Amino acid sequence: MGLREDIERFREVGEERREDLAEFIQYGDLGSGRPDDIQIPVKIVSLPGFEYDRRDQGGVGQGQGGTPDVGQPVGRPQPQPGDEDGDGEEAGEDGGEHEYYQMDPEEFAQELDDALGLELEPKGKRVIEEKEGPYTDLTRSGPDSTLDFERMFKEGLKRKLTMDFDEEFLRELCKVDGITAREAFEYARGQNLPVSMAWIEETHREVADERGAWPSIEAVEESVERETVQQKIRREGLKHVPFRREDERYRYPEIIEEREKNVVVVNIRDVSGSMREKKRELVERTFTPLDWYLTGKYDNAEFVYIAHDADAWQVEREDFFGIRSGGGTKISSAYELAAELLEEYPWSDWNRYVFAAGDSENSSNDTEERVIPLMEEIDANLHAYVETQPSGNAINATHAEELERYFGTDADDVAIAYVNSEDDVTDAIYEILSTEGETNE
Repeated sequence: MGLREDIERFREVGEERREDLAEFIQYGDLGSGRPDDIQIPVKIVSLPGFEYDRRDQGGVGQGQGGTPDVGQPVGRPQPQPGDEDGDGEEAGEDGGEHEYYQMDPEEFAQELDDALGLELEPKGKRVIEEKEGPYTDLTRSGPDSTLDFERMFKEGLKRKLTMDFDEEFLRELCKVDGITAREAFEYARGQNLPVSMAWIEETHREVADERGAWPSIEAVEESVERETVQQKIRREGLKHVPFRREDERYRYPEIIEEREKNVVVVNIRDVSGSMREKKRELVERTFTPLDWYLTGKYDNAEFVYIAHDADAWQVEREDFFGIRSGGGTKISSAYELAAELLEEYPWSDWNRYVFAAGDSENSSNDTEERVIPLMEEIDANLHAYVETQPSGNAINATHAEELERYFGTDADDVAIAYVNSEDDVTDAIYEILSTEGETNE
C-alpha cells in the first residue's frame, strides 16, 4: 500500500471516529457550527508523514566517545547546544483540518433520520412550475397520434366476447321439426346466447327446406357440440373486432405541479428570571438541532425568534439563547406576537412550525384562557412545547401538563416534551419530529 492510499485510509478512519450524532447533540459544542455548515468533532487520528533518518547524528557505533552510557537512548541523536524544547514538529502533530467533520444540513437531516428512525417527508406548498407529465389521462378527442389503440382494441374485444354466439348450433336448432322463429329465439335467450330476433328469422327462412332434420331440441343438444366464443377464436383466429366510435380515447399528458417546500419556524423562549443558565442551555441543545434538521429537509427555511417574560419581542438568533430578564412570565404574549409575524407567511404557501420552550411556569390561568386558544387558531404543521426543569418540577410549573391534558398525548399536531438533562434531548427531538411525521402519512 502506497502513502496516498495510507492517507486516504487514515482519513476514512478519522471520519468514522467522529462523535456519535446523538452524543454530539446531547453533550457536544453546538455553537461551533452554523446552519449551513455543521461541525462535528472528530477524535484525532494522526496522519503519516516523512522524517529524516538521523542515524548519522550519533548512536551505536558513532565513533570516539560515542559509546552510549547506561540509560542513554540508542539510535537517537543527542540534544546539541542551542537546541530548545519545541523546535520543529513531530510528524502528524498538526491536526487542525481534521478536528471537525463538516456536515451540511441535508446530510445532518438524513443522518438524524437514520439515527432516530424518523420518516419526515416535507410537504410542498407554493406552486413554482407546471409541466407535462406522463400521458396517463384520457379524453374523447385529440390528434390521431395520441389515440389509445390498446384500450380501443380491448373494448372491441370485450364487445365481441359479449355479443358473439355459436351460429352453427342455432342454425341446427332452426331445423327442429315444427319449431317457430319465436321459439328458437326464446330458447337462445334462455341459454344466454346474445342473438337478435332478426338473425333468427332470417336463418329460420334459410333452412326451411331442412326443417324436420331434428325431431326435438333435446336431440340437437345431444348431437351438436356447442362451441364458446373463446374456442372459436382459438380455432379460427381473430378475424374481426367490432370497434365503435365510443371506444376511441386519446391520451393527453397529466399536468404536474412542482411545489417548493418552504418552511418558517417560530422559536419561542421564556427569558424570565426563573430561566437560569442550565435551563437556557437545554433549550439551545434542543432547538439548535431542530433548526438544522428542518433547514436540511426544506428547499427554503426561515426562522423567527421570539423572547418573552411577561411581554414578548422579536430577537436575532445570536441573542436568542443568551437573553435573561428579571420579569415574570406570560406565555400568551409570545403566541400573540407569533400570530402577528406569521401573517407574512401565508398558510397556503408555507409550512409552519411553532416551537416554544420554558420551565412551564406561567401566570395564573394564562395557559387555559389564552395560550390554548391561540395554539388552536394558529395554523401550523406542528406546535411543540419543551419543558426544561433540571431540578425536577416546581410546584407552579404546570404549563406543559395543562397542554398535555387538553390536547392529549396522541394529538397529531401538538407535541409536548420534557428535558430535565442532556440525556433527554434526543428523546425530545424524536417526540417532536415523529409527531410531525405522523401528520404526513
